[in-house]
Amino acid sequence: MTECKEKVRYRIAWITGTALALSACAAGPDYRPPETAALGLPPAYSQGTAAPLSEGDLASWWTRLDDPALSYLIDQAVARNLDIVQAQARLRQARESLRQANAAFLPQVNASGSGGKNYRSQAGGTRTDSNGNVIGLGSSNWSSSYSLGANASWQIDLFGELSRSAEAARADLAASGYDLANVRMTIIAELVTNYVQARLAQAQLKIARETQAIQQDNYNIANWRLQAGLVSSLDEQQARAQLAQTNASIPQLEASLKGSLNRIAVLTGQAPGEATRTLETPAAIPAAATDIATGIPADTLRQRPDVRAAERTLAAATARIGVAQAQLYPSLGISGNIGTTSNAFKNLFDLVTGGIFANVAQVIFDGGRLSSQVRSQRAAADEAFAAYRQSVLTALEDVENAMASLSSARARKAEFAIAYEASNNAAIMARSQYQAGLIDFQTLSTSESTLLNARNSLASAQADEVLAIAQLYNALGGGWQNMENRPDEQ
Repeated sequence: MTECKEKVRYRIAWITGTALALSACAAGPDYRPPETAALGLPPAYSQGTAAPLSEGDLASWWTRLDDPALSYLIDQAVARNLDIVQAQARLRQARESLRQANAAFLPQVNASGSGGKNYRSQAGGTRTDSNGNVIGLGSSNWSSSYSLGANASWQIDLFGELSRSAEAARADLAASGYDLANVRMTIIAELVTNYVQARLAQAQLKIARETQAIQQDNYNIANWRLQAGLVSSLDEQQARAQLAQTNASIPQLEASLKGSLNRIAVLTGQAPGEATRTLETPAAIPAAATDIATGIPADTLRQRPDVRAAERTLAAATARIGVAQAQLYPSLGISGNIGTTSNAFKNLFDLVTGGIFANVAQVIFDGGRLSSQVRSQRAAADEAFAAYRQSVLTALEDVENAMASLSSARARKAEFAIAYEASNNAAIMARSQYQAGLIDFQTLSTSESTLLNARNSLASAQADEVLAIAQLYNALGGGWQNMENRPDEQ
């Protein structure tokens, strides 16, 4: 008996050792990230500061705008935005998928037990007593039965199907983490955009109301001069038309402000209305940061979560080639069972039976289905590689466009500042000369319109500069580096 047990142990050890040795040879290609040269990266951007990117500056870039209200709103959005909540749920799903893939490496064990009573009735002959009553000779009784059993099965990872599946699940988990980072980054940029647009609308409302007051005075003067017979009704009607046009612009600006505030409320996970009541108090457009280091294109690829997600998706697609290819080869499984049955619970373990088995399976003919799956997965990997390269090119395009927008906004702001100063001086002189009767109202109206346009244009250029900065930081991949459980640290 001892010799028999030793043989069984030897066979189990041999099967297990052979399986583990074979599992080291996983089917399919081993993934290696594409070289920088294969992606066609230029050595530097066409403009911008090539100083290395600071992860600290990228992580909380909006703090450089020095606006506490904006920083508070971003904290609210990061904590409560529902798009971020959905991305977090998808990340948890990916994490559980990895756990399920890792569980396939372990034996699967099931246990069962039962107990009960059986009734048995056995009929026999009959006879009568001295009084003629029938006496039955049949017998009946109750009996107990108990059983316990366990079954175990283990799929040996001969050709790496399980390891490639786990490799793909790990890559999917990382990609989901980067997707979450990308959602967070996008929400922050969108919130900054709406915040700046809200402050711009407030600035333009202030300009419109100040212009409204001046034009009301002009209308009063024109009306007085008409009553005095100094001018014709033409001046009075022109002044009236100009005032009405300014009055008409105010509701549109108020609607634009309300729309931005409503969007901010939703981005912070709240219902529009009361949530942004404090933002209705006018405040200045945030001040723009000055120098922004853009680094080199390779830095952007390391910081952009959408690019890194695309790379991890490529890694997962490559691993699934091995999963499909391993199905072409034989599969080995080990199973075993143990059980006991007794009519009395105290004697349940007196007799224990069991067995262990190994099985090998190989597909002989399937009409080319498995080979087609391998080719399909290779095509999926090619698609993922093209998507990765596309994400790289898009990232470079975003940075170049953002730098061009920032340069344009700064140049326009400088010129509009000059235009505002000159048009303001001209409007002051024109108003004084009209009151003195030295010029007609048409000349005054032209000066006032030029001033109004210059003020609005300068405010828009200031907002455009901040929006271009937000666009540039977003293009560089800023806003996710300080998130908990970063995907590159898992």
